[in-house]
Amino acid sequence: MQSPLAGKSLVVIGGTTGLGLSAAKAFVEAGARVIVVGRDAANAERAAAALGESARAISADACDPQTAPRAIAEAVAAFGKLDGLYHVAGGSGRRMGDGPLHEMTDEGWRATFDLNLTSLMFSNRAAVRQFLAQGTGGSILNMGSVLGWSPSPRHFSTHAYAATKAALIGFSKATAAYYAPQNIRINVLAPALVETPMSARAAHDETILRFIKTKQPLDGGRIGQPGDLDAAAVFFMSDGARFTTGQVLAVDGGWSVSEGQHE
Repeated sequence: MQSPLAGKSLVVIGGTTGLGLSAAKAFVEAGARVIVVGRDAANAERAAAALGESARAISADACDPQTAPRAIAEAVAAFGKLDGLYHVAGGSGRRMGDGPLHEMTDEGWRATFDLNLTSLMFSNRAAVRQFLAQGTGGSILNMGSVLGWSPSPRHFSTHAYAATKAALIGFSKATAAYYAPQNIRINVLAPALVETPMSARAAHDETILRFIKTKQPLDGGRIGQPGDLDAAAVFFMSDGARFTTGQVLAVDGGWSVSEGQHE
């Protein structure tokens, strides 16, 4: 049986740690050749070593408008084409001034939007331009969050972050509709709380973890792991998803359909 991503050339923006690196490993195991991009040079080196000969790593900032075009150009030069882009880069703006609206700073709002939405626009634009130039179609998968439509005010009150994750759903649906005639598919993967470097605050807070047992009740009520999203990411990058676009898939342990109990 042929591997689901055999012959695919993929770019993962934010692919040197956490969810992105886990997905990149799954892509390689499924037969793809991959370019991963991350800000930290040391993480990029470690990712390249972990991914092996089927992948290359670039150290660059997703908020730089030249980063995604550079990564895509490298994929085309090395592998002959671009088949898919997975945008994972982003994160909490809490340290930059995001938070509840009455406490949010102007800089926190702008920085959080740059980190989570503007960077995504840069990468999606670059991928669409390449797909149009190739005339081949392709797949884009954007990393969302259940906080884009299912808030949790006591423990997760970063309102600019929630706004960016809601906005990227609208952006992804609008672009999916526009480019469907060119066989360019654009979908969103939306996790709840997953154990990554970004979620360290919540992942080590015992009160939050007790809340998560009732908010994410699947599989014993646990925090998610990066690998929980890998099968879905492989599907969206594969030809198995060739008739799927403009969709939002929550991989959230039941968050979206559970009340969650506070102490």
